[in-house]
Amino acid sequence: MSFTHLHVHTGYSLLDGSCKIKEIISRAKKLNMTSLAITDHGVMYGVIDFYKEAKAQGIKPILGCEVYVSPSSRFEKQAKQGDRYYHLILLAKNNKGYENLTKIVSKGFTEGFYYKPRIDFELLQEYHEGIIALSACLAGEIPKLISRGREDDARKAAQKYKELFGEDSFYLELQNHGIPEQKYVNQVLVKIGKELDIPLVATNDIHYINAEDAKAHDILLCIQTGKTISDPDRMRYEGGQFFLKSEDEMRALFPYAPEAVENTGKIADMCDVEIKFGETKLPEYPVPNQMSAKEYLESLCQSGFERNYPDDYPNREEIKSRMYYELGVIEKMGYIDYFLIVWDYINYARSKGISVGPGRGSAAGSVVSYCLGITDIDPIKYNLIFERFLNPERVSMPDIDVDFADERRGEVIEYVVNKYGSERVCQIITFGTLQARGVIRDVGRAMEIPYARCDSIAKMIPMDKDITLGLALERNKELKELYDSDEVVHELINYSLKLEGLPRHASIHAAGVVISKKAVEEYVPLALGVDNAVTTQFTMTTLEELGLLKMDFLGLRTLTVLQNALAMIRKNYDVDIDLKNIDYDDKKVYDFISTGRTDAVFQLESGGMQSFMKRLKPENLE
Repeated sequence: MSFTHLHVHTGYSLLDGSCKIKEIISRAKKLNMTSLAITDHGVMYGVIDFYKEAKAQGIKPILGCEVYVSPSSRFEKQAKQGDRYYHLILLAKNNKGYENLTKIVSKGFTEGFYYKPRIDFELLQEYHEGIIALSACLAGEIPKLISRGREDDARKAAQKYKELFGEDSFYLELQNHGIPEQKYVNQVLVKIGKELDIPLVATNDIHYINAEDAKAHDILLCIQTGKTISDPDRMRYEGGQFFLKSEDEMRALFPYAPEAVENTGKIADMCDVEIKFGETKLPEYPVPNQMSAKEYLESLCQSGFERNYPDDYPNREEIKSRMYYELGVIEKMGYIDYFLIVWDYINYARSKGISVGPGRGSAAGSVVSYCLGITDIDPIKYNLIFERFLNPERVSMPDIDVDFADERRGEVIEYVVNKYGSERVCQIITFGTLQARGVIRDVGRAMEIPYARCDSIAKMIPMDKDITLGLALERNKELKELYDSDEVVHELINYSLKLEGLPRHASIHAAGVVISKKAVEEYVPLALGVDNAVTTQFTMTTLEELGLLKMDFLGLRTLTVLQNALAMIRKNYDVDIDLKNIDYDDKKVYDFISTGRTDAVFQLESGGMQSFMKRLKPENLE
């Protein structure tokens, strides 16, 4: 039973933890540890990345969260005298515990948000099954009461948590970061532990990986709080002890409580969560008239087929058999409801006069998509291949991106929310990261390097996509020379290298919406985005890996422009134009495109495409 760190903040404790997931797991492995926990502040943003990376490196992942507990009800939002919240560490013991932790963390946002996502004792009573709790750092309820000299109240609180979580599932947490207050608190915790028969556990409040990362972490906190490194009143972690210590270092800190170190291994052994990937959790489409979903999809396809491929259409029977082949693949892969859901909201948009794009990406290769009106492009005419879109050999979720007129995209999302229920439809989170140029400016500001200087260094970084500081130093000789010769620049780039790639902030994905079979919080934790919009805590790629249905509702300005143009033509010339039935062989259009004067022509408006059109001189769409 080796020592395990159970109090760890990764980069997903935004601008507070500087541990990159891959690196901290590697470090734990190097120190011969067999397991490691993730306990970010109030969120579970990183648990899936952490889980996968730990498994890949042969380390047992322990999934948890350092939650904020409201002293009263989570619903109480006005400031009272006293504390806004206490810290508490929760670790999932098993899959039930992981599900409960997901719900607790979600409700911290959706029901208890006040400065922080707060939970309360009532939520812990409802969802404590399968969870181990630790009393947390000096900001925990019990340590706070002790440091205020309220030992009796601390004892009562400890007893309350012990009764709730049960024997072996509540631990008093000892920490020693060289803070004088901790010495006193630890003495009282040991005493309370003996009196109430509550076991102890030794942790280190990890916010960075190595001891030498303390200064870079200090700079990260300055970025979070808008302060500079010379500000004496800034928020900081004093003493430089908040790193991933070895087992020997941890044992040396607690010679009076060896069992507290041993208990970390005991807790790690008790925790075993298995996350399943790739199991689809598609919602069911409400089919009318006692039909099965399969029959309903077939009937829609048949009427679309009659409309798109009249009796005199060449190779009509061949196309029909391709349609049925596609339907067979769709059924076999379990995506019948998916197609019905997409057909339904596109149908709704059209019925309300909301402009819908003709289709984009590989979905245009499907006869079924064309017959359902999901796309307006005849895949037969353009020799498009269905297998690029759906392929039984490559089991991945189909991806149908749909463009809507940007000013009315919200109406379509609202329709989906009303149809499937707000608890089953959710927007998706995305993270902005500290990238090469931005991190130089952020770190420079914290270090009080003049803006003009930082700006000129940032501008030496090539504008290439996926550029990193490491690559920039390789590619730009001038930058490398400056790095080697100028002490200030050397320090600036070194700190920036440590922080580059960390998540900087969370926002809402521009197009992604998830629709699930049950309430979204049954599968993934939720957060609050801009204007209190509920979002998932996992990004789009993670949701897809977990088998959730992600839809892209893209708002496209061009469609609004087209819609407005058609309205003007109708008003000024009394002519109705149907974009589905316009002539794609008009020579004048291709001649015009060949002049390169394609400002505001979708996909052809950039300088590169304009000069390409002059050289290409296209004569047809193909």
